[in-house]
Amino acid sequence: MDTKREQERQELYKGIWNIANDLRGQVDGWDFKAYVLGMLFYRYISENLTSYINHGEWEAGDTEFDYTTLSDEDALEIRDEMIDIKGFFILPSELFCNVRKHAKDNEDLNITLKTIFTNIEASSKGKASEKDFEGLFDDIDVTSNKLGATVAEKNKKLVALMDGIGEMKLGNFQDNTVDAFGDVYEYLMGMYASNAGKSGGEYFTPQEVSELLAKLTIIGKDSVNKVYDPACGSGSLLLKYAKILGKDKVRNGFYGQEKNITTYNLCRINMFLHDIDYDKFDIALGDTLINPKHWDDEPFEAIVSNPPYSIKWEGTDNPVLINDPRFAPAGVLAPKSKADMAFIMHMLSWLAPNGVAAIVCFPGIMYRGGAEQKIRKYLVDNNFIDAIIQLPDNLFFGTSISTNIMILKKSKEGNNVLFIDASKECKKVTNNNKLEEQNIDNIVDYYTKYEDKDYICKVVNRDQIAEEDYNLSVSTYVEQEDTSEKIDIKELNAKIKQIVAREEVLRKEIDKIIEEIEGDSNE
Repeated sequence: MDTKREQERQELYKGIWNIANDLRGQVDGWDFKAYVLGMLFYRYISENLTSYINHGEWEAGDTEFDYTTLSDEDALEIRDEMIDIKGFFILPSELFCNVRKHAKDNEDLNITLKTIFTNIEASSKGKASEKDFEGLFDDIDVTSNKLGATVAEKNKKLVALMDGIGEMKLGNFQDNTVDAFGDVYEYLMGMYASNAGKSGGEYFTPQEVSELLAKLTIIGKDSVNKVYDPACGSGSLLLKYAKILGKDKVRNGFYGQEKNITTYNLCRINMFLHDIDYDKFDIALGDTLINPKHWDDEPFEAIVSNPPYSIKWEGTDNPVLINDPRFAPAGVLAPKSKADMAFIMHMLSWLAPNGVAAIVCFPGIMYRGGAEQKIRKYLVDNNFIDAIIQLPDNLFFGTSISTNIMILKKSKEGNNVLFIDASKECKKVTNNNKLEEQNIDNIVDYYTKYEDKDYICKVVNRDQIAEEDYNLSVSTYVEQEDTSEKIDIKELNAKIKQIVAREEVLRKEIDKIIEEIEGDSNE
């Protein structure tokens, strides 16, 4: 690992903790995260726009030009052009650095910020970028009593927040520091993942699991057309493709849908913080199972998801769903109390013929009966399941269960399913397990080779799975290694014989000593 890069990352994390200490006791953890991310986003788009305009002027010959010192009146001349290119516009006086400069002396700081956030969002109204900016600042309520009872108290917190974000060494935007913004985002999400329930059930997938899922879907490829996550949360799974392949290697963009409005806003912010342009992502708000938003964009070459486990959905209460082209092929709907299989059927439906889907699954759906068994039968009989991978337990925030990854393909070779027991592929870190780079490489290697390996991998024909009543639990097919001590009965008997013989000799010697002692005492 790059030592300098790691040092920079640790400095960023330290900065976040400093801000947390400044705001401690006033803003609760989950809300604090929204404020930090909102202010981080404000700084990011300010620097992004400034850098773009400055470089354009410098290349044109005006090397002294600096957008931050330009008058608002002069800046308005390029407003429309910038909105077409960047999707938004910020006046020089409203840039993060300029507002921060006068923040301590601004008695109306909270109102100033509220107005700026409104203006940024309004700049995209009626433009192609409108839906990517709409409501982005909704969760950063700078007039909230959470920041303080009085305006003065609120402003004091906001100054501390702006100074904390402003002091972070995020470098020159052009010097490939986009990862720094992304790092801060990911660290904050992980930092408060254990409190995720407070946001209405948001679930954060550890970065290592996201990386594994992405790598499993791009084996043998150096680019994909589109990536999709129907329960995208904060977008971390989608963004792994930008990190692994490079954002330009996702040719037609990043697509996702999220039901929780707070998380939906965070996901769009996350896209920007990872330098994904507004026209390269399409994140929608709503219930994917009932009201999917990307009918016109499917199919997708790569699909990754960690959908919510065993949530309720309308199911058979909604008479239209059984005829929905996503669910109809299986002839049965997922149970109303457990929507897991509905997500799987949805993803299969929207998967491209040359695509791969990697889905984190709750273990119960692999063996339960009823409708879930019938859907498993449909998936196996039609040769859509390529592999099932059992992950270690204690990998995820807030749950200790050992999850599985289901890999789907529409055009797979052969009639087999590969079962991989990767439950030991991890490193123990405090009370949790963590996938390290070597663990990820090992799992991808097992899947790529697609062959039997004692106690780890088993290639199983569909007929055998049918004989097992379509049970897809890895433990059904991969034999567990017997780690108990092996006992050689012959060797054990020989040792016992020796012990008995030795015992006999000792007994005779003891009897002899006793006789001698008794003889001496009688004299």
